[in-house]
Amino acid sequence: MSKIFAVRVTVGQEENVASLIYSKAKTYNIPVFAILAPSKVKGYIFIEAESKSAVDEAIKGIRHAKGTLPGEVSFGEIEHFLEERPSVSGFEPGDIVELIAGPFKGEKAKVVRVDEAKDEIVVELIGAIVPIPVTVKGEYVRLISKRSNQ
Repeated sequence: MSKIFAVRVTVGQEENVASLIYSKAKTYNIPVFAILAPSKVKGYIFIEAESKSAVDEAIKGIRHAKGTLPGEVSFGEIEHFLEERPSVSGFEPGDIVELIAGPFKGEKAKVVRVDEAKDEIVVELIGAIVPIPVTVKGEYVRLISKRSNQ
């Protein structure tokens, strides 16, 4: 029967630590079944393993892994991190966003259309002389302000 444990890690190093633990567990056949590093939780990762000692063995010597929290974490406490939601949900036409990746990184844009099925947003760059619609992936944008309801 597997259990879930929370591990404290250096903020910003969650994915690196998870990757290192995965490699170590695979190499040394440590009974670790799953590792979760939710982007919304800073400074913690969750490890599903046979026992707390297996987790302690897996994180031993891993840089940025600070230790295991006492006790177990119930599945219900982390279940909401496992829901796959398109990264464009919550955006609406008229919202102002900043492009955080891709060729237009750093530009501000206005949302024209949201395609949740493809996880894409069509935006018009605000600084452009001629408004040209640009299609970008949902994870390439960050919300600056919601449209004003006028």
